[in-house]
Amino acid sequence: MSAILDWIQQYPPAIQALFGTLFTWFMTAVGAAAIFLSRQPSRKFQDGMLGFAAGVMIAASCWSLLIPSIELSAHLGQWSWFPAAVGFLLGGAFLRLVDIILPHLHVHADVPEGRTSHWKRSILLVTAITLHNIPEGMAVGVAFGAAAIGDSAYSVSGAIALALGIGIQNLPEGLAVAMPLQRSGLSRFKGFMYGQFSGMVEPLAGVLGAFAVVAARPLLPYTLAFAAGAMIFVVVEDAIPEAQSGGHNDTATLGAMLGFTLMMILDVALG
Repeated sequence: MSAILDWIQQYPPAIQALFGTLFTWFMTAVGAAAIFLSRQPSRKFQDGMLGFAAGVMIAASCWSLLIPSIELSAHLGQWSWFPAAVGFLLGGAFLRLVDIILPHLHVHADVPEGRTSHWKRSILLVTAITLHNIPEGMAVGVAFGAAAIGDSAYSVSGAIALALGIGIQNLPEGLAVAMPLQRSGLSRFKGFMYGQFSGMVEPLAGVLGAFAVVAARPLLPYTLAFAAGAMIFVVVEDAIPEAQSGGHNDTATLGAMLGFTLMMILDVALG
């Protein structure tokens, strides 16, 4: 681990964020590649993995984003709860606004959301998953930017732990978008390409997040909480309902518990 830290710390924070989010994008592609398996995962397995992804995102929002936001606010002499509360609500409001404006279709839904559009079902599905990946990429970028500033509330190892956790939970997300695309009539190759394409937004969001943190350090507590609010919005509005919609509630709940535990362990052990 020390060798990895020494290697990555020689690069500027934006490049560190790029490395981290390229990994999360790669994991999305690995998940989408499951479409090529001769025997594709059952709906029960998918619901469990979606629950797992939700658990990872909840834990990441807490340990990797909100708690550092509160600690950093205390170090800066601010009300420790204020930046976290404001940033958290703004993150959720931002995702809600995008949700209203941009046409998209959730994985197991029949009716599109957002503005009325004549986009194909496949494009609407990819758009929905892409919306999920914006806060995930942003969270990783903000984490590396915060570590580069050198404040004790964050470290490069903590940012790596967050990228690792987000990458792991991107596996079921890649699968969740690729399989419905195939069922909608696309070939396996096109389903894979569209599925992994949904993760391409993460490197862009990550680099922008790192730049924003380094350029405006006083905003760091707000940006950390903003990313947390955006991720929690995705979890509550989409990931958990989708995981519970297949009738495998216990499996989805167990997956969420395991995902939360894994992300908590990663953050405490590495951060």
